[in-house]
Amino acid sequence: MRLLMIYWAEGFRKHHPQVVFDIKSEGSGTAPGPLLQGTSQIGPMSRKMNEKEYETFMNKYGVRPVAVGVGLDTLAVYVNQQNPIDHLSLVELDAIFSSTRQGGYPENIAYWGQLNLGGPWQNRPIHLYTRNSVSGTFEYFRNRALYKGKYKNTIQMQPDSATVVNKVIADPGGIGYSGIGYNTDSVKTLAISEKLHGETYTASSENVYLNQYPLSRPLYIYVVRTMDRPVPERVAEFLRFVMSQEGQQIILDTGYMPLSAQVTERQLDLVR
Repeated sequence: MRLLMIYWAEGFRKHHPQVVFDIKSEGSGTAPGPLLQGTSQIGPMSRKMNEKEYETFMNKYGVRPVAVGVGLDTLAVYVNQQNPIDHLSLVELDAIFSSTRQGGYPENIAYWGQLNLGGPWQNRPIHLYTRNSVSGTFEYFRNRALYKGKYKNTIQMQPDSATVVNKVIADPGGIGYSGIGYNTDSVKTLAISEKLHGETYTASSENVYLNQYPLSRPLYIYVVRTMDRPVPERVAEFLRFVMSQEGQQIILDTGYMPLSAQVTERQLDLVR
């Protein structure tokens, strides 16, 4: 959400130059607190709030915050350009990244040779790059690719998505995950299958819209709305900009996937 918020803020200020944005982007897990305390008016998150987070809002306001869907993200799995591998299954990703292997793979995967790579790759260790633990991306990947299991203690957490990709670019033995918006010509994305030996799908817009790529998710902006605390007009105006053709074009230009016109109207109805 960091890139999108920066570009949306720039776009909005072209129409409203008097508006000042203070954007903090340490991870989705840091968004609910300031929103709850009223020090932030919007909470961008790349995942849904969990029940514990919702509970804190219920205790204070008597209602849950409103989750406004603003776009779709494809979470890509990245390897170094030198790596000959071109696809993996969620089951194999679980055995690579997790210590629990709840996907059912029979052994821990720690070397590229275990994925049928020969020659110099046979005994090359796999280096794991992830987002930090407050990141919605970190949590989403744990829930989806690790079957809600536990990460290995050998993962190397990075402060942002761009750094994950840069680490993989610099490390032939590296593998990591990040939003598709951070893809560059200097790194390689893998096709992913739901099941071991299943049909694989690339992280393309078409495969996401057809619900075939296994690692795609909605993106959200959270706001607080109650009978005594309606959404401020300036915030509502910003959300209308996000849902406008201009705002959705920013999603597309950043490498993510915009919503349909019908869906954007339904999301705006949530804060009217």
